[in-house]
Amino acid sequence: MPSKTPDRQTRFALLVGNGLYPAPYDLPPVHKNVFDLAQALAYRGFDVTQALDLDAASFEQTLTEFIARIASVPDALTLFYYAGHGMQVNASNLLLGSGSSPKLAKPDLLAQSVILQNNLLARLPQRDSAVNITVIDACRTDIRAAVGDADGLNQVEAPLGSMVCFSTAAGRPAVSPASPDQNTFYTASLVKKLRGLPDHTTFAELFQLVKVDVEQTMLNFPVEAIRQLAQVPFIADNTRRKVALAWHKPGAGDRLERVPTDEEKTRWAALQPIFWPVDLIRDAQQFLSDYPDSALRDQVGLVLEGAKRALSILRSNEVHLYKSSFTTPQKTDTSLEDLSRAGRGDKDAAARIGHGYRQLGGEVALLRFEGWMQFAAGLGNGIASYDLALYYRDTGQALLAAQAEARARALGYVPPRSLGHERK
Repeated sequence: MPSKTPDRQTRFALLVGNGLYPAPYDLPPVHKNVFDLAQALAYRGFDVTQALDLDAASFEQTLTEFIARIASVPDALTLFYYAGHGMQVNASNLLLGSGSSPKLAKPDLLAQSVILQNNLLARLPQRDSAVNITVIDACRTDIRAAVGDADGLNQVEAPLGSMVCFSTAAGRPAVSPASPDQNTFYTASLVKKLRGLPDHTTFAELFQLVKVDVEQTMLNFPVEAIRQLAQVPFIADNTRRKVALAWHKPGAGDRLERVPTDEEKTRWAALQPIFWPVDLIRDAQQFLSDYPDSALRDQVGLVLEGAKRALSILRSNEVHLYKSSFTTPQKTDTSLEDLSRAGRGDKDAAARIGHGYRQLGGEVALLRFEGWMQFAAGLGNGIASYDLALYYRDTGQALLAAQAEARARALGYVPPRSLGHERK
């Protein structure tokens, strides 16, 4: 089980809420989002900085100060949160400065925004021990506009040591209430789960459970228009260190919560080295049958659902990947971790394994590369599908290249113009 981290000075959070925009683009729930999330993060031991309604220059300066602060603490757990207008221009994800209109011309949007990839993700510490969490709740209050909006945020790859969480899928809008007394759907779930989940839950599990909760909440919402816009949050995870929620704010009171028994811990540990989805499904189902009220029920449920999704993709005629691929990992330090994640339906772990095989070279390795990238694309990785398109193009397989590129765009990935025939 992940160990507790009682030292709150090793946990830093920067919450930026931009709610003031020219009418009718203002976002009334944003300030409540920030205030409520700040309290929930403090409960989990974060030293929280709140910043509201920043124009682009102030936004960039605040980010620079935050990054400098976390760089001085090598093993810090960090969380950056943004609520406000987000969009993409020329394949870049923009976080719009307060006071600017989302309808500005592209050059003006670029000048009045922070670029997520360049201004934040590329500047975060990249190391195995890092846990840098980026959460983007980019929202719209006008449901009618959202229905026709197909230009949401672009898919991203998380740098080493980072997790990137969007409140909705790439290319899709996140709807927001028009009331300052309500949270957005995503932030409401995040606050609820931060306070309510057992202490042993890891941050990676937290965001997976938030994803499930947001989708279920919106699919069961009484307003049909909201059900039609049910969000499926996006997660890109490239962290290696597992950190539990743990830590309670002084004065919050002790919570009575169930903890896993030694027997449950042993059975949970036995699940970890299992990579093949069929075996994972069998053992996870048996666990839940033997311990229906286990304190590890949520975690095992995530394993089960992830393995089911992985198996359904593996059974597709478009994916040529077999059990032997899950029992003969690459000889790299991270291959076993990524193999474990891939068997649980992690689209990014599958892509990393595929890239590893391509670097090995040779006919067999390239076949494995192709199979793993097909699997990653099937799990929803648009970047992997585009990489596969470039590979097919380079090897003279024009039809397969066109199909893979179309799949990438359907998944919400827009390649930068600078890529041309080669990813950089």
